Amino acid sequence: MTLPNVVSFGPAVLERMVRAVEAVRDRLRRATAALEQAGVAYAVVDGNAVAAWVASVDAAAVRNTQDVDILLRRSDLAAATAALTAAGFIHQEVLGVEMFLDGPNAKPRDAVHVLFAGEKVEPNYLLPSPDVTNTAPGIGEGFRVLTLQSLVQMKLLSFRDKDRTQLRDLIEVGLIDASWVQQFPPELGARLQQLLDTPNG
Repeated sequence: MTLPNVVSFGPAVLERMVRAVEAVRDRLRRATAALEQAGVAYAVVDGNAVAAWVASVDAAAVRNTQDVDILLRRSDLAAATAALTAAGFIHQEVLGVEMFLDGPNAKPRDAVHVLFAGEKVEPNYLLPSPDVTNTAPGIGEGFRVLTLQSLVQMKLLSFRDKDRTQLRDLIEVGLIDASWVQQFPPELGARLQQLLDTPNG
């Protein structure tokens, strides 16, 4: 019996899905390796940082992400540009966002996006982004990942749908709990409490 509203994907679609996930991981590894080799301080943030922290507890709970986001100091942008250009990336600014496209035919989605340490991502954010020195040894597959507290703070500052989902992932695996609420300014603590009170959205 055929179930209603069920779509069956063939091997070709599944293969494309796997390649898409692998492409993001490869982009992350190549970019961070280039920065490491050039001695440029950085920290992996956003979805890949969340995935690294979740994997440290439960690899089966990791959620794939299409984004590669790197925290840099603005003073290191020229050095980072040289390193990433040598690795095949193309520096571009799109709508005020610094990014490195993954090759000449890449779209902004296929890029390494840059956030700047010590600067607000958006003017209305309560706090600026943390420094690149706030990284956690042993988290990440050979790349530097933001500390959990700094990462959670960045997620609470932006608090988009995907940020709330990723914060719930961290809550679900037990990395953050109610004891964290007091670690942030009241406005951000209230956002975290909201997620703790509504674990299923």
